[in-house]
Amino acid sequence: MKRTENTATSGGAEKALLVELLLKNDAGAYRRPLEEMTALAQTAGLEVVDTVVQRRVRPDPAYCIGRGKAEELAGLVDERDADVVAFDNDLTPAQVRNLEKTLGTKVIDRSELILDIFAAHARTEQARVQVELAQLEYSLPRLRRMWTHLSRIEGGIGLRGPGEKQLEVDRRLARKRIGDLKRTLKKNEARRKRIVASRKNAFNVSLVGYTNAGKSTLMNRMTSAGVKVEDKLFATLDTKTSSFKLPGGRKVLLSDTVGFIRNLPHHLVASFHATLQEALGADLLLHVVDASHEDARLQIDVVQEVLEEIGCGDRPRLLVLNKMDRVREQIELQALLHEFSDVVAISARTGEGVEEMKAVVEQILGRDLVTAEIRLPQSAAATGGIRAAIKRGAGVLEESVADGVILMRVRIRKRDFGRLAKMATVDVRRL
Repeated sequence: MKRTENTATSGGAEKALLVELLLKNDAGAYRRPLEEMTALAQTAGLEVVDTVVQRRVRPDPAYCIGRGKAEELAGLVDERDADVVAFDNDLTPAQVRNLEKTLGTKVIDRSELILDIFAAHARTEQARVQVELAQLEYSLPRLRRMWTHLSRIEGGIGLRGPGEKQLEVDRRLARKRIGDLKRTLKKNEARRKRIVASRKNAFNVSLVGYTNAGKSTLMNRMTSAGVKVEDKLFATLDTKTSSFKLPGGRKVLLSDTVGFIRNLPHHLVASFHATLQEALGADLLLHVVDASHEDARLQIDVVQEVLEEIGCGDRPRLLVLNKMDRVREQIELQALLHEFSDVVAISARTGEGVEEMKAVVEQILGRDLVTAEIRLPQSAAATGGIRAAIKRGAGVLEESVADGVILMRVRIRKRDFGRLAKMATVDVRRL
């Protein structure tokens, strides 16, 4: 899609031949090889004309699938008139070069395809910066006169150093652009941290999960966010935050985050770290799972791995088995319900089980609450800000005034109880 000229007919989609190398005895393999890759290709606007699956003990270092298989594949490329061969594996730069030479057409791997999809779906400046950084870091070791357009960044004057070849110029420009983007993201991440910190008085809940699990549909069901919902991979790249109320009346902030996927490019995870600050600052993660998907259990593991990579592996979590209205295999569903302690089954589309889920959310968040009695002097100068902060961050059960003292009985978070206990003007005790 980027390295060579588009050979597809004018106005038509590029024809793609999909290839996957499956390693023998790979227990983590999906049950339907290339099913997810087909969905990725279609999301990227490709027309899938054929698929090829090969099993080997280990990848071939030169061709991934082996030279003989590559030569056989070349015939299929001609037969299907394929414009691109997309591998559901990560390829080394040398493997791409060897395959393109043998196949006579452009070759991309899974990471590049995912990056292309992210680039197409990036709507905000933040998302575009994150995707461009990930693309550059992925492409830097693969540069082959790909980035001559970067000379526009420098104005095209005084670019070439002594004895420097064009490829070296391209690499230098790419590294400079990477540095600029990282500085921009660092500023954005600091700003997002401040935003997350400003919400510390409210409970923060984040939706996480495999792409297309139904997070945005659930977001719209629980709030008035109006998130765009599409039945395709990576429809949501930007974080959206809205609020909903628990059965007891407490207001909770809910954030939708980018979906995860198997073998998500590492550069992409690193680049989207600022966006994932919402999950890092959450009091509870709602891990949304497409319970109707036959690889639901593997998808749960993938999300757990990414959460651990970004530092959220130990966050309190509620497993939300979504799309109950589409579930066919009740045995597998029951197995998931029995395997996890905090788990609910819902349909975000129909609303089935959503109110019950809110009650469970309230119960889990309640584990971090204590009941406390707070005494404050009635003097406005002494208590105005403290009293308002307590009401924002706690559930007030009772409040009365007697003899110049405000008496409050509240349900408050343990960390806030600790802060109040250290304040000289506040008398607080746990009930």
